[in-house]
Amino acid sequence: MPDHSEALDVLLDSYRRDAGLTDAGWAKVRKRLTDALDARLHTEAAWAAHPVDDHAPMPRPVFVTGLPRSGTTALHRLLCADPRHQGLELWLAAAPQPRPPRAEWPDHPDHRRVQDDVDRRIAATPGLSGMHFLAPDVVEECWWLDRQTFRSWSFPSTSHLPSYATWLGAQDLTADYQRHRRILGLIGANDPDRRWVLKNPSHLFALDALLAAYPDALVVQIHRDPLATIASVSSLTASSARGTSTVFTPARIGRWSLDLWARAADGFRAARASYSPTTFVDVAYRDLVADPLATVSQVYDALGVPFDEAARASVVAADAASRQGAQRPDHRYALADFGLREAEVAERFSGYLAAHPEARAH
Repeated sequence: MPDHSEALDVLLDSYRRDAGLTDAGWAKVRKRLTDALDARLHTEAAWAAHPVDDHAPMPRPVFVTGLPRSGTTALHRLLCADPRHQGLELWLAAAPQPRPPRAEWPDHPDHRRVQDDVDRRIAATPGLSGMHFLAPDVVEECWWLDRQTFRSWSFPSTSHLPSYATWLGAQDLTADYQRHRRILGLIGANDPDRRWVLKNPSHLFALDALLAAYPDALVVQIHRDPLATIASVSSLTASSARGTSTVFTPARIGRWSLDLWARAADGFRAARASYSPTTFVDVAYRDLVADPLATVSQVYDALGVPFDEAARASVVAADAASRQGAQRPDHRYALADFGLREAEVAERFSGYLAAHPEARAH
């Protein structure tokens, strides 16, 4: 299992030298890093109490990825609605352990703690639910597991950490993904026959490591126009970072997001060329919006499993719920708010757009 001490040292040094943190920023970083260490200790204790067979068979897993704000969350949650599937519920991502019976969740101390954290986060970031709905019982991104090793793209995705990002880009994350798989074995110990469906835009940085740990994975890549995704992720980052940094201004956030995710898209495209086309499913964001059921069916076809009536009913219900109440998307953004021009974004993503013209809005 990968050691975390070197990565934590590099990360802390980058926070000190690069991030321009305010007192509020340092408080937020301390909480985030303490939570990651707590999750790591929780995982180690759970492994000791519930040994995991690292070689146990696993139904072919599905990994949803793509540029951030491209519909990955929506598709991930629709796929997880099928009771034959399992995802990474937020409270179990924060406190890994064998998934208890669902009726026990509300009274579980870890569940209550995560609910309190979610309530505080929503209160501190107005409009967060409309940008990315959070709840302890709802499935979340894999970076909640990655952060335990402190070798995670979740850190430079939300703070100005150029020295850490340069270091992380040179790391082999194969052992980290093997640890990721072992944590899934722990959480899913009571559900070994259910297919895992995972999601994280950061998988764009590490396709080789992902497929080394999960050689039979189906990788679903969603394509949305970078003019929209870069504006949207910059807006989400700015909302989360407000008041935490003297240097992470809107203009720098825009430039940072553009550079980070253009490199991710280029790297993934190059790595993908080494694998069989049957490893991947390409989904256009506009098709997902227009016909979610057809898009989900496309993934089932690639898996070679039936999209039966029970699964279809579950997906229909999840889609309807996602359009109502606190789950309903409500997010406005513009590239100009972050000092970016459409032409430069299109230029940085020219290779990606040539390979995936379905990403274009029109």
